[in-house]
Amino acid sequence: MAKKDFQLRVYSYLDRMQPQVAAFVGTITQGDLPVEGMASLYVEMAPGNEVFRTVDIAVKATEAKPGAQVVEREFGMFEVHSLQQADVQESGRIVLERLALNQEDRIKPQVHSSNLITRVDPYQAQLINRFRRGSMLVPGETMFVLEVAPAAYIVYAANEAEKKANIKLIHISSVGRFGRMWMSGTEAEMVTARDAAIQALDALDGKTL
Repeated sequence: MAKKDFQLRVYSYLDRMQPQVAAFVGTITQGDLPVEGMASLYVEMAPGNEVFRTVDIAVKATEAKPGAQVVEREFGMFEVHSLQQADVQESGRIVLERLALNQEDRIKPQVHSSNLITRVDPYQAQLINRFRRGSMLVPGETMFVLEVAPAAYIVYAANEAEKKANIKLIHISSVGRFGRMWMSGTEAEMVTARDAAIQALDALDGKTL
């Protein structure tokens, strides 16, 4: 049962991880490695330490494997995945049941910033390439930058963008108060990616803070 001060910040189901998103997550995860085509569930909560109890519930429920278990200053986040969508969905169902919550008790994602930068300057490209864990940003490309709260929704946004557009995934930051992603390509493809990501987030239900 959820404690009185417990907050379900993110409950985000990815039905099929896209190639670049799966590859990127594999570069940062400290747990089981996901691969393209797997279903995935991201759950973010507060207080952060509640993540340990919640991961225990999730991994004992089915054969879904944990890829991430993160506690930072304010929030906790975990991710589980499996080639079997039913395993991931059942893990999530049992987590919600044990917490006495529904999916609709999550916080509805809010886009805080969305930017398209056309014809990226070589010096800015070099700065971004210093911290990226995905593809390199090439000068002259268009870069799409998205900032979302709560943070863990950003992986869902990136996955939905990759489904609809020909993108290069540069980096995703999914921990903290805000989630951010950077991707690049042609201007037309980045417009498509932006629209797909924002529309997918807008379609999610939840509580508005």
